[in-house]
Amino acid sequence: MKQINILDLASCHSPMDIGNEGVSMVYNNVRHECNLYNFFFAPRGNKRMMELGRKITQMYLNPFDRIIGIIGAKDSGKSWLIKGMFPGIQTVEEDDEFDILNMPLLNSEEVGFYTPKTFHVDVRTAKKYVSLEEIAEAVRHVTSQHKRVIVEHFEILYPALKRNADLLIGIGEEVIVTRPSLFGPPPDNIAQIAFSSLIYRKMAHSAEDLFGYCVKDIPRPDYHRSDIRHGFAINYQSRPEFDLEEIEAKILDIIRQDLPIVPYDEEHVKIGDYLMHCTGPLMHVESTGKIENFSLMKEFYYEPRFNYYVVAGTVGVKHTENETDEEVNKIEIADEPL
Repeated sequence: MKQINILDLASCHSPMDIGNEGVSMVYNNVRHECNLYNFFFAPRGNKRMMELGRKITQMYLNPFDRIIGIIGAKDSGKSWLIKGMFPGIQTVEEDDEFDILNMPLLNSEEVGFYTPKTFHVDVRTAKKYVSLEEIAEAVRHVTSQHKRVIVEHFEILYPALKRNADLLIGIGEEVIVTRPSLFGPPPDNIAQIAFSSLIYRKMAHSAEDLFGYCVKDIPRPDYHRSDIRHGFAINYQSRPEFDLEEIEAKILDIIRQDLPIVPYDEEHVKIGDYLMHCTGPLMHVESTGKIENFSLMKEFYYEPRFNYYVVAGTVGVKHTENETDEEVNKIEIADEPL
């Protein structure tokens, strides 16, 4: 049998020259060999989350991946990310519990020739009706036929499946994308990061909506939203005229009132009695009083590369007097002591 090496693969003109295993090696060993993981800011709007899903597919999805593991808490945006990664995919949602036992993954042999090539399972929901061993066996069965399975709550299935995902995605404050090797990272590692950090994203989105509420009656330039760690950023096309210290005081007063924040429909949220437009109604803390350590940066930052003025707010952390604004997005890699 001919041994295939990287140089052989690089000179191939067609996937037929090397077969599926060889092509898969191209993706895994060349495109991703130096990549441990990638972080993305997790968007708070549903459309932005779908757009991120599309980009992840373009950048990281291997056409020969069999298991895509998705990890994240309830209302973290998993479904929207999946819809962006796999447009048109038939998902089995928690609201579809009546039909769980009829989902395609568990009945792949009965569909016939036109069986789907990509399946979906929400393990947290499905395990109420089917054992984890049955779900794992169904996943093994369809992947052995060169089909793909998107597994939500992959960390729950992993002990029964006894195999890591080909592509593993965790959604918390950030979106973590990793292609695990024999040495990990394991799903519970990604889950711990995703679950513990989600609260910052919820606080940041809630604080961002409070900012919008406090400036809603003030004339202001056109803007678009962006992200910072533990906070939000709003980019204006020209310098706004409002007083940032005054706006911060109003936001802090609403936080002290501890008003309820309740999703109203897919595009609105209620803060107290006020109904406002929101692109991610589920991505909030339960009340304004749960927003911790809110701070609005007291100046408009000019971004010379794109010619806009930035208003930024942070939550969850207290900044020291010596900390510069450039350190908000500082990357920190902490090693445990030997």
